[in-house]
Amino acid sequence: MGSIRFQGVGKVFGGKITVLEDIELDIAEKEFVAIVGPSGCGKTTCLRMVAGFEAPSSGTVSVSGRTVTAPGPDRAVVFQQFALFPWKTVRANIEFGLRNRRIPAAERESLIAGALKLMNLESYAEAFPHQLSGGMQQRVAIARAYVLDPEVLLMDEPFGALDAQTRVVMQEELVRLARRNPRTVLFITHAVEEAVYLADRVVIMTRRPGRIKEVLNVRSIRENEDWDRFQKIEDVMDLESFVHLRTHIWKSLREEKGPAGV
Repeated sequence: MGSIRFQGVGKVFGGKITVLEDIELDIAEKEFVAIVGPSGCGKTTCLRMVAGFEAPSSGTVSVSGRTVTAPGPDRAVVFQQFALFPWKTVRANIEFGLRNRRIPAAERESLIAGALKLMNLESYAEAFPHQLSGGMQQRVAIARAYVLDPEVLLMDEPFGALDAQTRVVMQEELVRLARRNPRTVLFITHAVEEAVYLADRVVIMTRRPGRIKEVLNVRSIRENEDWDRFQKIEDVMDLESFVHLRTHIWKSLREEKGPAGV
């Protein structure tokens, strides 16, 4: 399970600001979909509706065939700001959601150990967030989401606060995770190269009111040319197919230049 469906979704704020209009999108189980678009086009609003933080003004958003009406354990969110508890260790931060679900102690320990190993955090288990770099803190945030075993992982510009080099490392880590431990992922980003590198499909949105302008199938190109044989993002970025996709998306976004929304 873990499919996402937007059916005729619109969103109006304050009764007069139309942010989204007639969104139709199906995301399959374990598919990685990135949304790009101009500022204010409603990318994050789409994610927040899947998370259950916002309700659509029209249409429906569903996960695994169930209409979303509130947050739920089948979905986990990773934000741009790491949102870690500064007074808790890495281990305790990862454990937080498991305690809330009243998972027995022995099972919690096994799950935490698996999450620490998955994100290469084993030697940092007893460290506090302020002792970690930004990239390491985001690893903890992702581990905290993964340990809950959600059907759907919602990522709202998770690498936006990182420096360029750390961002590349985290992109490579997320590709590794997506191949090794796949989830349905809805990923919001302003970075075109990041979207092309990470996603199975890239959704391009218009300026506000946001509509879906185009959906690009990156996975078929990636598989046909075996992008996974490359270990580093810079190697993939040199491929003609990657450059073509990146250029196409940039041109499409430039066509949407206009007044930024809220």
